[in-house]
Amino acid sequence: MSQQLGGQQIIILREGTTRNRGQDAQNGNIAAAMAVANAVRSTLGPKGMDKMLIDSIGDIVITNDGATILKEMDIGHPAAKMLVEVAKAQDDEVGDGTTTAVVLAGELLKNAEGLLAKKIHATVIAEGYRHAATKAEEILNGIAIPVKPTDSAMLKKIADTAISGKNSDVSKERLCDIVVSAITRIIEPDGTVDIGHVTVEKKVGGSVDDSAIVEGMVIDKERAHPAMPKEVKKAKILLLNAAIEFKKTEVNAKINISRPDQVQAFIDEDEQMVHTMADKVIASGANVVFCQKGIDDTAQHYLSKAGILAVRRVKKSDMENLSRATGATIVNSIDAITKNDLGAAGHVEEKKLSGEEMIFVSECKNPKAVSIIVRGGTEHVVDELERAIHDALMVVSVVIKDKKMVAGGGAPEVEISIQLRRWAAEEIGRSQLAIEAFASAMEVIPRSLAENSGLDPIDMLVALRAAHEAGKKNFGLDVDAGKPADMLKAGVVEPLRVKTQAISSAAEAAIMILRIDDVIASSQSPSPGGGMPPGGMPPGMGDY
Repeated sequence: MSQQLGGQQIIILREGTTRNRGQDAQNGNIAAAMAVANAVRSTLGPKGMDKMLIDSIGDIVITNDGATILKEMDIGHPAAKMLVEVAKAQDDEVGDGTTTAVVLAGELLKNAEGLLAKKIHATVIAEGYRHAATKAEEILNGIAIPVKPTDSAMLKKIADTAISGKNSDVSKERLCDIVVSAITRIIEPDGTVDIGHVTVEKKVGGSVDDSAIVEGMVIDKERAHPAMPKEVKKAKILLLNAAIEFKKTEVNAKINISRPDQVQAFIDEDEQMVHTMADKVIASGANVVFCQKGIDDTAQHYLSKAGILAVRRVKKSDMENLSRATGATIVNSIDAITKNDLGAAGHVEEKKLSGEEMIFVSECKNPKAVSIIVRGGTEHVVDELERAIHDALMVVSVVIKDKKMVAGGGAPEVEISIQLRRWAAEEIGRSQLAIEAFASAMEVIPRSLAENSGLDPIDMLVALRAAHEAGKKNFGLDVDAGKPADMLKAGVVEPLRVKTQAISSAAEAAIMILRIDDVIASSQSPSPGGGMPPGGMPPGMGDY
């Protein structure tokens, strides 16, 4: 960057700094964002394809989850990174619809590029997009369908839609039952749901059908000592956040020993302290102990003799969920243990799964925390199953909270597109063109669903528009029959928040990228995208 003043050139930026301005900067950013959107577009819908991602150390991830794909892709371009943030926000907020959000943002930018070429200012487009996004949310609220948190059949359909297209299609029904059963167990009295109270444990081996829900907890640990019982019925459970071992002094202490018998006395004293601790645990009446800290060898011996099953070094989150499942109180001091702190479970057992020992705490009276065991033939299958279950748990919890859903299969997008076009006709000024561009961008979802299912996108879009013009608001694309159908009857439904969040975050990202007219890359930082050419995309981004 230099300035000519009185015939003398003044250099302002450090040598090696690159700068793209105006149309060049906008085109470069739009091209990079569109490349990211195109990378995930083929994964959309129940017939979407998967991506294989290989990282620098050769680890492989096979998935069609938008957020996972973008997280694993090594994206360097700053504008492209914004779309990764869109996917992350969508995943954190609602767990599903990540691909939808990214594809929408890409299409909004593509349509904006056409408007920029017609000399419509980026600020005018941004304003039109903002109005359109607000209106789209209004339209969605208008077509939303109420759902009762007790309607488990409808909750299963919502889970089904989230799982569709993932590798779990073979056992979809079983997985939906597991997810809905888990969520209904952990609903709080005020109707809120925290999916942190559902522990998902992955174990390679068996088949997807072997996946199961445990009405209690599964802890990925083994007994502290082999002499302890493997199984305890009518368990009285103590949760301890204190070590059952000799406490070392906190400061450097010196012990003077002048006679050999004093060494033995010192060792005996240590052992006596541990014995006293173990006796207090035994005296509590507990026959199962979960300890967040260590249990030393001497204590293990005493607990084994008393027939207590003890587990050490249990994670804090597992301890909290055990407390919810069994009704036990987490005790922070061995001296403070009372019988009232103990929890109960019908059955505690150490079982071997895929060659690894795990502790099953089951038959809990009213568990407010549950566990799901995910099984599958290979590590990649199990990982993708876990992602599918996470998505399903999120969407079911969101619906229980919001009590509203919309039809799927591209139905809401077509309805928004039609209503926005009608509304745009009433607008005066240039923002009318931006609203129309937003309306046509919405149709990228049904178009992509058709393309990914091997159907003609134009024919499908025309048929969907005709159905919606005739007042059939819930008509979306039936990808199996290859024609529009009532998605509500077909059971293809999604939480309202999946759509509102996708549209608002896509619009925000598109507006932010559009408003950038100057890209100044410092010579100190690597050039965007690891050697991005001045007006374009990072190397390899155009290959999608």
